[in-house]
Amino acid sequence: MKLYYSPGACSLSPHIALHEAGLAFTPVLASTKSHKLQDGTDFHTINPLGYVPVLELDDGTRLREGPAIVQYIADQVPLKMLAPVNGSLQRYRLQEWLTFIGTEIHKGFSPLFNPATPEEYKTMARTKLLERLQWVDSQLAEKQYIMGDQFTVADGYLFTVTSWAKLTHVDISGLANLAAYRKRVGARPAVQAAMKAEGLLK
Repeated sequence: MKLYYSPGACSLSPHIALHEAGLAFTPVLASTKSHKLQDGTDFHTINPLGYVPVLELDDGTRLREGPAIVQYIADQVPLKMLAPVNGSLQRYRLQEWLTFIGTEIHKGFSPLFNPATPEEYKTMARTKLLERLQWVDSQLAEKQYIMGDQFTVADGYLFTVTSWAKLTHVDISGLANLAAYRKRVGARPAVQAAMKAEGLLK
C-alpha cells in the first residue's frame, strides 16, 4: 500500500492508523502547495481533487477521504479493535464521531488556513470551533478515548485536527479533558512514529 500524505495535514490520521494497525505501507509525500510529488508527478493524476490523503492499495485501487480510509485500515486488522464490528451500533457511533470531526471540526479549521479569509470571518470561525471543542471536552470527561477505554481510528483523527489549534490561534488552553486526552494519545508509540515520519517530532 501507499499513503499519499502532507506533513501535519489531515493525512496524519490514516498515517497514525497504519502504524497502529502494523500494516506495511510506503509513505509518499505530496505537497499541498505545489501539488507535486517529489519525483515531479502532478498529484492531480493520483487524486483529481488535489488533496491528501489517498490510500493506494496493492492492486492499484485508490481510496480518498480520511474517514473512509481509516475504516478500511481498521477492518484489515479486526483483532486490533481500531473500529467496532461492522453493523454494530458501536460502529455507527464511530461513524458518528468521524463525521462530526470531519464536518464540524476539520472543516471548521479550513478558513483559518486561508490567507484570503477576512479577519472578521476568522473570528467567527474560531468562536464556533471553540463551541464545538468545548462539547468534545465535555464528552471526554472520565474517558480515556472518544469511544471509552479503547483507542479507535476516530482518536487519531481528533488528535490530528486539534493539533491545528495553536497554528490557527484557537485557544483551547481551558479545555482540561481535551488537553489530558491529547497528551495520552500523543504518547502512543504509533502516534509518535507517524509524527516522527512526517518530521513533526525531533
